[in-house]
Amino acid sequence: MNDLSTPTRIGLVAATAAGRRHAHTVATAWPHARLVEGDSVADALRTAWTRCDAVVAFLATGAVVRILAPLLGDKRTDPAVVVVDEAARHAVALLGGHVGGGNDLAEHVGALLDARPVVTTATDAVGLPGLDTLGWPVQGAVAAVSRAILDGEPVRLIADADWPLPALPANVHPEAVGTDGGDVADGGYRLLVTDRVVPLDGRTAVLRPPSLVAGVGASRGVPAAEVAELLHRVLAEAGLSPASLRCLASADVKADEAGIRCTADALGVPLVTWPATQLAAVDVPHPSEVVRAAVGTPSVAEAAALLGPADRAGDAALLVPKTASAMATVAVARHAPRGRLAVVGLGPGAADLRTPRAVAELRRAAVVVGLDQYLDQVRDLLRPGTRVLSSGLGAEEARARAAVAEATAGRAVALIGSGDAGVYAMASPALEYADERIDVVGVPGVTAALAAGALLGAPLGHDHAYLSLSDLHTPWEVIERRVIAAAQGDFVTLFYNPRSRARDWQLGRALGILASHRPPDTPVGVVRNASRPGERVHLATLATLDPAVVDMYSVVVVGSSDTRLVAGRMVTPRGYRWRS
Repeated sequence: MNDLSTPTRIGLVAATAAGRRHAHTVATAWPHARLVEGDSVADALRTAWTRCDAVVAFLATGAVVRILAPLLGDKRTDPAVVVVDEAARHAVALLGGHVGGGNDLAEHVGALLDARPVVTTATDAVGLPGLDTLGWPVQGAVAAVSRAILDGEPVRLIADADWPLPALPANVHPEAVGTDGGDVADGGYRLLVTDRVVPLDGRTAVLRPPSLVAGVGASRGVPAAEVAELLHRVLAEAGLSPASLRCLASADVKADEAGIRCTADALGVPLVTWPATQLAAVDVPHPSEVVRAAVGTPSVAEAAALLGPADRAGDAALLVPKTASAMATVAVARHAPRGRLAVVGLGPGAADLRTPRAVAELRRAAVVVGLDQYLDQVRDLLRPGTRVLSSGLGAEEARARAAVAEATAGRAVALIGSGDAGVYAMASPALEYADERIDVVGVPGVTAALAAGALLGAPLGHDHAYLSLSDLHTPWEVIERRVIAAAQGDFVTLFYNPRSRARDWQLGRALGILASHRPPDTPVGVVRNASRPGERVHLATLATLDPAVVDMYSVVVVGSSDTRLVAGRMVTPRGYRWRS
């Protein structure tokens, strides 16, 4: 339910005309939502519960509780349920919370109906990450440890390795990586992050990181039961938890082996396969010439376990050498964690132009790095315990290095910038330093150019070029050649960094170049502080624009020879001829 663009089945149940109107609004917006009918409202609600992944009930909360109470099973498998009142003033996350997506569904329904989402999950209410929302299996005393974290009681965080966890509050005390969790003789609470089987008690919760890869080889026609039995026996004898399996891995020739694929499906993990040539290149302790003759590589199970998923190849240690049954072979490798760097574009400034994905990444991060003025825009989104590394203008390279260093140390990091992080922002310098030791996630954002274009009308309706007039990193001679090329190509031209107190002549020179290739009445738009306080839109032409109205907070959009002013808006046609 975290992404309503996916084909999740949402059942809508309503009893009154008003409820049906609200349900129709939801169904119109979401093709995967449908009104569920029945002989009675109770029958419709029970049908939606059994057939759908989530339910939105336009009913009284008490009625929904009484009808669904006998059907409740487990929060990990029950559908999410959101209840909306008759006037659509509130969207209450009744069931599913953060695990089943009920909280997210309430937020989305609220946005759609202009209703206030009501979320009562304790961790969500105070901005803490729920232990069961981190994307990993969690076992043990989850409720007790979560309550201890909420109540500010000391909780020991004991991890086998540096996994990129989200921010945790100050009462969660990390111990040295690899520390033995020991027992809880002192009566304290523990949060363990491990793939090992450990004793559980009423004060210990265990997060299972995706650290293990099981390599599987098999004879043709191997039964799924044999593969599963061998795999579970190997893991149990090694003291490893199947909940930490990241994937099963094998040779390409086994991609369609039903016994292996069914085992992966039953475990809820993907099956990754590798060509024999790549498996053969892996140094393994127990190669076999018999296997080489059969499939073209001296090892399937061990080599595949060490290769693992494509994004983890070469970063593993073999824990369990190949172990065979009558028709199957299994080996297990542990793959080391890697830090996570999310490069996040915040958009042009307005909170409602910030994408949900950007917000999610900020809340997932333990460390957030950025320009001080951009950090001020998002501090209210950060979870308690988030470490913030801020710096001022002109320190882009230092910020990029700091973010990469934090991620390389195994942390979950968000590096923020305005607009889109890949457009004149932080993605480029960061990725110059990032290597294969970290995972990099790019989060796109609404650019200043797009925000300015929307305010001006439709100036970007055809081919356009972005140019920065700042010569701090690019010699003016290079910039000038690019302006000439844009002018000769008759592109709509957007100028970033157009003018500052120290650089007050470049914009006039660039406009002069464009003026030599297109008519003097070509529309020019200047947008200052797009979507921010002090927003200002100024329309002129190449002949009349005064560069003095432009500063570093502005974007300048110069039309092509086809761009026109229509009802006070800049419009560039999509290749169609203007009609009189």
